[in-house]
Amino acid sequence: MKLKGLTIGIPKEIMKGEKRVAATPDTAAKMLKEGAKVLVEEGAGLGAYFTDEEYEKQGAQIIKDPCDLYSKADIILKVKEPQFNQSKGKHEVDMMHKDQYLITFLHPASPENHDMVKKLAQRGIIAFTLDGIPRISRAQSMDALTSMSTVAGYKSVIIAANRLGKFMPMIGTAIGMIKPANILVVGTGVAGLQAIATAKRLGAVVQAVDIRPEACEQARSVGAKVIETGIPPEAAIGEGGYAKHLSEKWLNKEREVLSDIVPQSDIIILTALVPGRIAPILITDDMVKIMKKGSVIMDVAIDQGGNCEITEGGNVVEKHGITIDGTKNIPGMLPVSSTWMFANNIYNYMCYLIKNGKVLITLDDEIAPSSLVTYNFELVHKRAREAMGI
Repeated sequence: MKLKGLTIGIPKEIMKGEKRVAATPDTAAKMLKEGAKVLVEEGAGLGAYFTDEEYEKQGAQIIKDPCDLYSKADIILKVKEPQFNQSKGKHEVDMMHKDQYLITFLHPASPENHDMVKKLAQRGIIAFTLDGIPRISRAQSMDALTSMSTVAGYKSVIIAANRLGKFMPMIGTAIGMIKPANILVVGTGVAGLQAIATAKRLGAVVQAVDIRPEACEQARSVGAKVIETGIPPEAAIGEGGYAKHLSEKWLNKEREVLSDIVPQSDIIILTALVPGRIAPILITDDMVKIMKKGSVIMDVAIDQGGNCEITEGGNVVEKHGITIDGTKNIPGMLPVSSTWMFANNIYNYMCYLIKNGKVLITLDDEIAPSSLVTYNFELVHKRAREAMGI
């Protein structure tokens, strides 16, 4: 029994608009079968349409007070990074205790999370971030970032279409043809490819930009017209096939290419990320100014700072006549599908870490070190340290 003797806590997510939960009744049942005790905060699953009774039926214990849950649990499974709990008047980190394990999306390189991550280290909490799991074959079942990127790419196009003041597809009418919307997708990883496929299904004309040749080929395969950046592969491709952090010279080159396409675009979907780093600024304030009035920017990269210079994290704003959406929890807007995927990903990751009731951090295995953030009262995440200047 892999989880024997461990108490696992599933708190209710408190980020505004977040409806996901870190465990479904089915994954809670798997934890219990492996010997764990499972504590679920009252109402934690309601946003994803799971009742407390469904968790209790599987054998989980419902806890009313989150402070009680945090104090009792050996391992905390969350969807989003710890937040300030208004109802309790304290931060979730302050509810945690030394040697407790936390598994969630921490986005430790993002500037707004730096203080929170430092506090986790100071309190002796051993924290793992799911956005650090490498994209390798044996980690696929744990890869929550890929799962959530699939949701974000799909939903971002649906949201943008709803905000746009024109049809997405070409429409024939008695008084003439209405041209389809033009969509630009920047970054054609998992989220970008899903955005392209969704936009094509809705009938839009889709252009795509990525600095990696293989990603460009994948974009073509789902129907996008790819715009070449001219950035050499050795400057563009990082470890594991991810995009590499570009020098200012090459960033300016990419912006120059984008500035020619931006004025034609009705919708821009921004998904460009560099693992463990702040997202690169690819759309500047000046570029937004030259867009057609009424156009929409969906900054899917906002959890790591965003690709648009003037996106406001967590807000939808209108600037220069353009709607700029900085929604931070897009996957949370599709809670049924995203929770099912996330809960299975985080369960598989937890089981990878645990052997015979003990969390084993194997530093010579690439999965754990790349996702470990705080350990032994220290911040150990390489990219977060770089972002903080440590």
